[in-house]
Amino acid sequence: MSDERYSATDLAVIQHLFSAIPEEMGAVLGRTAYSSNIKERRDYSCALFNAQGHLLAQAAHIPVHLGAMPRSVEAVLDAFPSLQAGDVVMLNDPFCGGSHLPDVTLVSPLFLKDAANVSGYAATRAHHADVGGMTAGSLPHSTSIYQEGLRIPPVYLMRRAVLEETVMTLFCANSRNPEERKGDLRAQLQAHVLAELRWNALGCRYEAAELDRMGQALLGYGKRKMQAFLKTLPQGSWAHEEFLEAADKDHAFTRIHAVLKNDGEGVEVDFSQSDDAVSGSLNAVQAICESAVYYVILCLLADATAGELIPVNQGTFALIRCKTRSGSVVNAGLPHAVAGGNVETSQRVVDTVLGLFAQVLPDRVPAQSQGTMNNVTMGGRDGAGKSFSYYETMGGGAGAGQGVRGADGIQVHMTNTLNTPVEAFEYSYPLTVCRYALREQSGGEGAFVGGQGVVREWEMNVDTEVTLLTERRALSPAGAAGGGAGKSGCQIRRTQEGKEEKLASKGSWLFKPGDRLRIETPGGGGYGNPEE
Repeated sequence: MSDERYSATDLAVIQHLFSAIPEEMGAVLGRTAYSSNIKERRDYSCALFNAQGHLLAQAAHIPVHLGAMPRSVEAVLDAFPSLQAGDVVMLNDPFCGGSHLPDVTLVSPLFLKDAANVSGYAATRAHHADVGGMTAGSLPHSTSIYQEGLRIPPVYLMRRAVLEETVMTLFCANSRNPEERKGDLRAQLQAHVLAELRWNALGCRYEAAELDRMGQALLGYGKRKMQAFLKTLPQGSWAHEEFLEAADKDHAFTRIHAVLKNDGEGVEVDFSQSDDAVSGSLNAVQAICESAVYYVILCLLADATAGELIPVNQGTFALIRCKTRSGSVVNAGLPHAVAGGNVETSQRVVDTVLGLFAQVLPDRVPAQSQGTMNNVTMGGRDGAGKSFSYYETMGGGAGAGQGVRGADGIQVHMTNTLNTPVEAFEYSYPLTVCRYALREQSGGEGAFVGGQGVVREWEMNVDTEVTLLTERRALSPAGAAGGGAGKSGCQIRRTQEGKEEKLASKGSWLFKPGDRLRIETPGGGGYGNPEE
């Protein structure tokens, strides 16, 4: 539908009207959650969709959810095409709209007062610290999806505003921390209550038909902004590849290969030549690959139109095609393990796509950042016999760019979470943080130096199962324009007797009381000749 009736100012107001709802949903979710992973690290996303299930606005939360949230709504509407007021549908199935099992998504319809037809949808996605599986934290070094936890296709969590107690009980019973799961899930439900209130407030100002026109206008505006940007790029075809480390038991490295094609009207990023799905858990689903592609192009668009309104909606993505091959590492199917695809493979896909655009826009693409989320999960029982599960992603060095040094100790690309403060961590878990600091001299050299990684060291006070899922331990983040590479990461176990052991990038270990774990995250690549 044409948006000629709306001026640029009108569209800016419409954008903020819609985006304010998921932003406030996120505030409710973060403040009412039980787990430190959601409450402190803010590992969640909220979004608003129109009546057709198209993304209208997403809060500035987690980039890896950009492409995955619309897939979740699509899966819900396929399963339940006639949702009623008060319904909330729950899912986490990676092969049916999800990303990996700890990411639990809720979708609810939005109705304006006295209206019979649905006028929109609200969605929340939150990373639950444990949903079962073979290791605490539900990010195991798995070889099958069936080892990773409880898999949930779209099911009712609430029906006509009544909680489905059996579904809640089943979900919580499969977690090592059932009360925490219940609290986090209820926090998500409260975010949906807020969405309904705010949507009805909009309905008091605008009729349903007008709200729909406003949404369609915003989608059209997003599409035009992306189209104008793509027309500034040279037409042609470019190829680039990156590698996963120790993702498959039979191969040291797994290739992610992509080809970028721009015909002036739209772009296609083709991953068909990437390697087959791996034996480990670093397989990704289609939605994860799409999210990484959208993220990179949105970053370039925002950089090219600094200061202008850039809506993040389905219209903005309409001219971008992500092509994959079924059965490959970036589009795996049952029964492949996918726990690490959402967190680690997504980061490597970003580097692959940035490598493509570095050939197209060499002055605007920075050196490589740390390229990993440095996932660490710990679990066991405290002194009172109560089960605990802790999950964290760790910051590292950002890549330097033209005219700017890399940021130190920061979450990069597909994760936008915070760290768990030491005080909150030690209050919640029977573990001690012994050291937390920047990793000196870990950024790559250059005219502009890469960002430094971080060092974090924990001491276990009880028997603790530790699972690590990391990248960039063998291959360092590359510099750009003559800059040096950042240092690769490492993890070291030190027993209470003083013996040190370098740990693999992926695996699970049992730590005894007094044992320590030290993780040193990668630095970012440098930019430009160091002599300059």
